[in-house]
Amino acid sequence: EQERTLAARQAVLEARLGEVALQRSQLDELLQSVSRTRDENLVVDLEAGIRLAQQQAQLTGSMEPLLAALRTAEQRVQRAPQARLAPVQRALARDMARIKSTPIVDTPTLLARLDELVRLADELPLANAVGVTPPPSSVPAPRSENPLQAWWQRTLQHVLDELRGLVRVSRIDAPEAVLLTPEQSFFVRENYKLLLLNARLGLLARQPEAVRADLLKASNTLGKYFDASARRTRVAAELLQQTRAQMQSVELPRADETLAALAAVAPGR
Repeated sequence: EQERTLAARQAVLEARLGEVALQRSQLDELLQSVSRTRDENLVVDLEAGIRLAQQQAQLTGSMEPLLAALRTAEQRVQRAPQARLAPVQRALARDMARIKSTPIVDTPTLLARLDELVRLADELPLANAVGVTPPPSSVPAPRSENPLQAWWQRTLQHVLDELRGLVRVSRIDAPEAVLLTPEQSFFVRENYKLLLLNARLGLLARQPEAVRADLLKASNTLGKYFDASARRTRVAAELLQQTRAQMQSVELPRADETLAALAAVAPGR
């Protein structure tokens, strides 16, 4: 009787032990699932935050939102000691160092140059403009005792001065520039000003590619239709060249390396 009782108790204990082992294995799986879900959510949150900050940086032209998002991401990765997040931490450090070393765009200076170019546009002489007739020679004619001879000399000098004003010899590299009618000349000048104003709007809208394209068109128009020998044209050309050179370096950095590292450790990729 006692043996049967002990055997029954042993069977009950083994059954309960099996239930405990099963519950423990289920609890371990649940803990692993929760931990894995937390790491996956961390990666997704970091990627979404960095992409949003990158868009804000592109819109505002300031790198502060992106730097703040990268610093926050670095702190969160450091608090989550996961070996698979080590590449993400290294990518974060490299992106922050590269962004901090990027030169800051001097937008006010660029805007001031574009405003000066627009102001100069109305004063630029076109290539088909007729030059000012040079004043007659101020060298006095030699005096003659004969009044008739003196009158002939004055008359001949006056005729020569008039002939000089009728003929002008100049070099025109673009023949179509001198064939413009007054109405076409007006629209050429207005189109040049419109290109400069479009470049100004593109600079304010943080669209460097559009600004470069408009400045290139404006530079071509200036060299083709305006008098390159005039002082104001040379000043405008120099301002345009300086603005284009500065726009070549206007390229906001991106956190592409960090985003690539996050994509590599993201679930399902």
